[in-house]
Amino acid sequence: MSKIHFIAIGGAAMHNLALALLAQGHQITGSDDEIYEPSKSLLKKNGLLPAEFGWFPEKITADIDTIVLGMHARADNPELLKAQELGLKIESYPSFIYEQSKNKQRIVIAGSHGKTSITSMILHVLKRLNRKFDYLVGARIEGFDLMASLSDAPIMIIEGDEYLASPIDRRAKFLLYQPHITLISGIAWDHINVYPTFESYTTAFENLVKEMPKAGHLFFDKTDKTLEAIAEGCPEHCHSEGYKAHESVIRNGQTFIKGNDGTEYGLQVFGDHTLKNLQGAMHICQQLGVKEREFYTEIQSFKGAAKRLEWVGESDSQLLYKDFAHAPSKVKATTQALKAQFPNRKLIAVVELHTFSSLNPAFLPEYKSTLADADVAIIYLSEHARAIKRMDKMEEETVRTYFKHPNLVVIRDQAELVQILLKQNQENQNLLMMSSGTFDGLDFPGLASELGLRIQ
Repeated sequence: MSKIHFIAIGGAAMHNLALALLAQGHQITGSDDEIYEPSKSLLKKNGLLPAEFGWFPEKITADIDTIVLGMHARADNPELLKAQELGLKIESYPSFIYEQSKNKQRIVIAGSHGKTSITSMILHVLKRLNRKFDYLVGARIEGFDLMASLSDAPIMIIEGDEYLASPIDRRAKFLLYQPHITLISGIAWDHINVYPTFESYTTAFENLVKEMPKAGHLFFDKTDKTLEAIAEGCPEHCHSEGYKAHESVIRNGQTFIKGNDGTEYGLQVFGDHTLKNLQGAMHICQQLGVKEREFYTEIQSFKGAAKRLEWVGESDSQLLYKDFAHAPSKVKATTQALKAQFPNRKLIAVVELHTFSSLNPAFLPEYKSTLADADVAIIYLSEHARAIKRMDKMEEETVRTYFKHPNLVVIRDQAELVQILLKQNQENQNLLMMSSGTFDGLDFPGLASELGLRIQ
């Protein structure tokens, strides 16, 4: 077994990979300058939480077999510099995953939005059918202890992120996996801090398509015009196939779909973007030998990935959902989905601007009309998140100018946010909380209780 050290072990993918390797019997150590929940508790439970936060070059010794370098670290990280000085093997987590799976069939799910949900659907169906597989996914899924698994399984399902692989490897992560089957769910400009223009962003996806292997298979959302154009660059030696949202009907707040034989199946998830994800997941599962009826039967029990349009609480007249939506396309799709599912209910949509992109005024025009389906729109600006990212203060008028919503409220304090939500008329309304952050550690079950909602 190997001795492996993680630089920036607290990241979502990083700590799950560390735990998966620990379960295999490897000797694991790690460092980070900040670790949040749930990573902190999981690492502590398994004896991997660093005794102190920070970077300690003395931890880097010549007997370490591999350094796994996270993107949270910087190129001048003291532990990285020591590892380079010693000539140790240094891998980004995507390059490490490739090394662990190079003898498997690799399926990569990519795209600006939907990739976590699609990957989660695939994993849910395969597990229900007792298929053997490894995986790497960006959120927790019901029935799975970790977000990563490495074994002797013949296939690996990978959620492929377009962000940079590491501080010393500036390639998009998904390029390192060298997939045999690729699905791209849609393209909308994101990660402005590393892709300063839309053209530079789409180039990463163009390269993913161009590098498809012989006899490879590409699936893509054919309703996305940008992606449709990129898919035309698929090499002649591989097959490409577009898809769109699965047809459905909504009855009494529940979505139903039909198989080709006319059998109807009720879903626990909803929204046009979710039905696109479902169609894409079905294509991948069929490519892996799953029969249509098997897919439809098992997808009925899928409740969604953690933080993806996740149910928090409800009463007879109100629902509370939270969602990882933060990019403009995600905010728009999630807001539209909840309004379409409950058209007769007032919708209050809250968005926390938390990422480098969303806190950059140059990117704000991308949010125009994304909250159009909300009756009340609230923008939360975390001063803590801004300080950590060393961003300039966002002026309220700037936010109003670009979001262009007639009922827009801008808030910077968590207590004020909670009070505004509690003052709303709770009858016949839905509340949607969207962020890749935490609203400064907002207690969602506590909020649900204060709103008088039933929770699990």
